[in-house]
Amino acid sequence: MQAGSEQLGSSCPCEPPAPFLYGAETAGTRPGMCVAAVLPAGGSGERMGGATPKQFCNILERPLISYTVQAFERVTWIRDIVVVVTEENLDLMKSIIQRYGHKRVTLVEGGVTRHRSIFNGLRAFAENMPLGFQLPKPEVVIIHDAVRPFVDEDILFKVATSAKECGAAGAIRPLVSTVIASSPDGCLEHSLERTRHRASEMPQAFVFDIIYQAYIQCSNYDLDYGTECLHLAQKYCNIKARLIEGSPDLWKVTYKRDLYATESIIKDSLLQQICIITDMKEDTVQVGFLLREVLKTQVKQVKGISSSLCKNVHHLQNMFTEQCFNFIGINDKDSNFLVTQQIVDILKSTSLAVLYPIVLISVHFIVSENMSFSSRVEELSGIRELANEAKKKNILVYGLLMDYTKDNLRLRETVTQGTTVIAALIKDRSPGLIGQILVV
Repeated sequence: MQAGSEQLGSSCPCEPPAPFLYGAETAGTRPGMCVAAVLPAGGSGERMGGATPKQFCNILERPLISYTVQAFERVTWIRDIVVVVTEENLDLMKSIIQRYGHKRVTLVEGGVTRHRSIFNGLRAFAENMPLGFQLPKPEVVIIHDAVRPFVDEDILFKVATSAKECGAAGAIRPLVSTVIASSPDGCLEHSLERTRHRASEMPQAFVFDIIYQAYIQCSNYDLDYGTECLHLAQKYCNIKARLIEGSPDLWKVTYKRDLYATESIIKDSLLQQICIITDMKEDTVQVGFLLREVLKTQVKQVKGISSSLCKNVHHLQNMFTEQCFNFIGINDKDSNFLVTQQIVDILKSTSLAVLYPIVLISVHFIVSENMSFSSRVEELSGIRELANEAKKKNILVYGLLMDYTKDNLRLRETVTQGTTVIAALIKDRSPGLIGQILVV
């Protein structure tokens, strides 16, 4: 086997060196056993119809495979994550791991087929690599496609614990369409009764020794043309896998349209929480309260902070570590960008924007009886420079100009219109609108 293995830094003298192993975090023991994962990512993406393999296509400026790796990293009881890629994509995958700070990841060079790639991944736990490296052998190994980014801990736990009991387990889903067989002349030969059959999905899990022995015994034909790991465990080790009903989110990104669906799902998940930040001025606090009240009808969680930012930076930094990716900064009429600039500075000091683009909406006021909209917009033209600088750190800054009046009814109407704009900006996350002042 030729396994891509590069050592990163020094290792503990009592442990073998790790080829490109990021982090040394050990997992918890929720399933009561040692669990590892193998993610085959060697596909060429022919059905995607583009030059870039689908696992490296960008979703919100971030490669698809990074989302899948992140899903496994969230599961603390998975000790090691082996990602198998082709030789020509090893350097690309290394750069992805470094850029997005992935942990517990080891890279292995793939084979010419899916099964050969998985076999190479399993060998990382059972055989010395070219540099003398070998990962500790797990009791159970989970195999999952790198282009299925929405796997959650619940299904991983179910397949892992079922595999420990039965030797093998895998997720299944109901068939959407009836499966038919055609004869050599292109006519219908027979069809399967849809209610009696299921679609095999990922993740799948195995007692490590079982699936490894299955691959060792595997014929060249199976290695070159097979796709189903559960079948190998049954064929070569006489193991009947337990089948676990999976969720609709386990689908595989296969075609170009699937990338758009993936992006939409991620954007919806990012919309679930908004943090509104104001200073202590009466008008900003009032607008912040109204925004929070109206946004609660559209967003799962809305947090509000009213504070003197210069005195409470540490408090805000703590707020920014709670995985919120949407912020509204309400600026006083006389300060223009004070709140917005301080939010940007704090966000730059965190690692939030590494994984997802952060949206920051800079809210400003105009008292219509004192100043024209055009004059106020001209005053706020500096937001473009601020937004362009923030974009370099994956922070998307938009401007929103609102008519402020002491008439509570009119103010509520304005705020309600503003929330529609805010929700649209957060949902779309369009780089094309950054630095623009939108007026309500």
